Amino acid sequence: MKDKIDIRGMMPEELAELMLKNDEKKFRGLQVFSWIQKKNAQDLKEIKNIGIRTRKILEQNIRLSPLKIVQSLISEDGTRKYLWELADEERIETVYMHHEGERTKTRNTLCLSTQVGCPMKCSFCATGQMNFSRNLSAGEIVSQVIDVTRHMQAEIPDFKVQNLVYMGMGEPLLNLANVIKSIRILNSPEGQQISQRRITVSTCGLVPKIKELMSEDLDIVLAVSLHAPNNEIRERLMPINKEYPLQKLIPVCREYANKTGRRITFEYVMIKGINDAPEHAEQLAELLVNINANVNIIPINEHSNSTYKRSPKERIKAFVDVLTKKSVQSVIREEKGSDIAAACGQLAGEER
Repeated sequence: MKDKIDIRGMMPEELAELMLKNDEKKFRGLQVFSWIQKKNAQDLKEIKNIGIRTRKILEQNIRLSPLKIVQSLISEDGTRKYLWELADEERIETVYMHHEGERTKTRNTLCLSTQVGCPMKCSFCATGQMNFSRNLSAGEIVSQVIDVTRHMQAEIPDFKVQNLVYMGMGEPLLNLANVIKSIRILNSPEGQQISQRRITVSTCGLVPKIKELMSEDLDIVLAVSLHAPNNEIRERLMPINKEYPLQKLIPVCREYANKTGRRITFEYVMIKGINDAPEHAEQLAELLVNINANVNIIPINEHSNSTYKRSPKERIKAFVDVLTKKSVQSVIREEKGSDIAAACGQLAGEER
């Protein structure tokens, strides 16, 4: 028996082609896509406006496999963390955050995982301490949006996700093809219609993959995990810096910003006594000269497998003050979900 295709990972044109190959009308594929992606159908029986013939084609060729919720936790600030079990019993996590919009629009944001575990081994990240198992399929990435939406609509019928950040478990650019396909599916007018301008893809700094992403004509935000202003500190925190040091990474970031016309976000986790001195801020400002950039300052979120400590508030403020004087835009990330280990760097795929 042939392997069935995960329907949640199929583009509208792929479903249309499936229909044509089976002597069915092309528009049936678009109907099915809308039921799966926009109406969050979790079983083929929920699709109401197709006939017996179309349903039989689907049953013979595709599978519809919602993610299994192992655990759902709610933070004191309203953040929710979902622990999912995949079809092969691997586990991933997704984080839902609600922002009320004092500085920006009120929005619902999902932080998506792209791999089971992560091979990059960043020393401050709980996911980096896990074993890496595999990439997620496009369908498994999309399923996080569909299944969180379905779960939330049981409480809030008009719930909709507005923002996506590919910053959960894994290195998104190591799974670039499936990440890009999931973006196109979730952006589709017949589906979730999530604006590409509200989608952020993070990377630890894979230079060839950034170049590849640059050619995809996506109107997304690129977030580069920098976390240090020089190679000595960055190698200590991020092993990838040995392969792609700053003298390789920064020029391609400048090229990306110039070619796409989009501002790059540089993520900078603040670690007490490691990378948080005023001179580090001076070095960072010098590093980012002539790049259309914003620095996202992240007070480190501590976890059980890390000895790093958070920089004091006054140290963080002094760091930001230096960047401001050097005309580098920066913002201190609002902390969400740390009490349920849902904050940046805390995802470990474990029950609590």
